[in-house]
Amino acid sequence: MDLDYERRLLRQINHQNVPEGHLSKVSIKRSLDVSCSPVTVKSGDRFIPTRAGSNWSINFHYANENCWSPNQNQRAKDASTDTGKDAVAYAALLRNELLGAGIETVPDPHTDDRRHTILMQDTHSLFRYTIHTKRVPSDSEISPYSLSPLSNKSHKLLRSPRKPARKISKIPFKVLDAPELQDDFYLNLVDWSAGNLLSVGLGACVYLWSACTSQVTRLCDLSVDGDSVTSVCWNERGSLVAVGTHKGFVQIWDAAGGRKLTSLEGHSARVGALAWNGEQLSSGSRDRVILQRDVRTPPPMERRLQGHRQEVCGLKWSPDHQHLASGGNDNKVRASYKQDDLIIIHTTPSIFFSYCKHFYVLSNPIPVNISQVYQ
Repeated sequence: MDLDYERRLLRQINHQNVPEGHLSKVSIKRSLDVSCSPVTVKSGDRFIPTRAGSNWSINFHYANENCWSPNQNQRAKDASTDTGKDAVAYAALLRNELLGAGIETVPDPHTDDRRHTILMQDTHSLFRYTIHTKRVPSDSEISPYSLSPLSNKSHKLLRSPRKPARKISKIPFKVLDAPELQDDFYLNLVDWSAGNLLSVGLGACVYLWSACTSQVTRLCDLSVDGDSVTSVCWNERGSLVAVGTHKGFVQIWDAAGGRKLTSLEGHSARVGALAWNGEQLSSGSRDRVILQRDVRTPPPMERRLQGHRQEVCGLKWSPDHQHLASGGNDNKVRASYKQDDLIIIHTTPSIFFSYCKHFYVLSNPIPVNISQVYQ
């Protein structure tokens, strides 16, 4: 008889002769012995990493992600719109499903370390020298009853709270009394400064209201000269305010000191439009003339633009301080650069218009409620 066959036969006979109670004790002892047995850890050489359980394509992908160019940094800073945020969330979702990154929150596109937050949360070295056989966490397991093809990490990513959009109140938080405010559509009697000061022209006076302290001060009073305020405009730094009058004067006032610095002449009718360009001040009047003057030079030094056939209603400098857009009651908006004029014809008077940083003019002809963009 074969020796191996004899051993198996004797083992089977002994197992049948063992009592039921004793068999249960033996099985429990074996189960305890198995559970207490040490876990074998596979390890490689000290200098040669192990390749078992490593996905080298993913590892090298993560290694290359840390070295990203300044152009990618600029694109990350530009991802401030809703489309950019959706793109960041979509990229994180792809990393979860394809690369197993385990991202649970949408990274902030405004931070410079956006790429580092998208990386796997369990950051590790490119090479491994030991392999630990660990059980997969329960939150990474997909329920057999789930109808979604996405993992639990991706579900947490999609349910992560997003920054709510800022709500604009439908009611004003502050209402200021404005007696003697002239009911004239072509006058510019309100302007906000960079120092959070609001200037309002009421009759013959100019008042300043501080948004920080809610304090109201009177800057000037033109009733002594028998004149009235027709326009106000702050300079870019918020230190000087230009005041246009009904008699055609342009006064420069120091807001902090409350004193008049100079009074500029040159217009024969009311000044309804003002625009600062550094130390240069442009003024438009009912006499159809635009004057550009430097407040640091004597008053005779000026540049005259005579392109409109009726009253000049609005003035606006471009962000690069090279182009001046002017709107008039002659149904035209003129964009001037040095001695060249670009004429844009409207069918209604234009008073509301502005520049954007890409040299586009946004114009809203009145009384039509349709805005038109020109280049």
